[in-house]
Amino acid sequence: MALESWVDADFRNRLLENAPKAIAELDYSGRQGEHMVAVENTPEQHNMVVCTLCSCYPWPVLGIPPAWYKSDAYRSRAVREPRKVLADFGVTLLPDQNVRVWDSTAEVRYLVIPMRPEGTRGMTEEQLAEIVSRDSMIGTGLVTI
Repeated sequence: MALESWVDADFRNRLLENAPKAIAELDYSGRQGEHMVAVENTPEQHNMVVCTLCSCYPWPVLGIPPAWYKSDAYRSRAVREPRKVLADFGVTLLPDQNVRVWDSTAEVRYLVIPMRPEGTRGMTEEQLAEIVSRDSMIGTGLVTI
């Protein structure tokens, strides 16, 4: 999703407007992925996803959730101290960059569109696909080259 949103502005707009419909265009479907909302990281705002009640996660899009995503420590700390949790993942944000934590539920799951790194304009879709990670689409990682 991130890759497509970086190379196709129309797809990006459709993804932000109606994520389930845009995701279906890429032939992703299945339970736990039909009610999705895409949020976009910007220089002003960093988004991260957690499920505080259990481990709601968009399996059809991102695959099997990592063990840490289901852990009590991540689920409780992500809301209380998101910058510290991000630092544990090696993510350092600018002091004035806002952090928004999205709490997935059984009804709605979130997908982060990470910022496209500087210096990637000449990269092919295959090269871009190699730098996007599951963690960057949860918000616990950054895309770097």
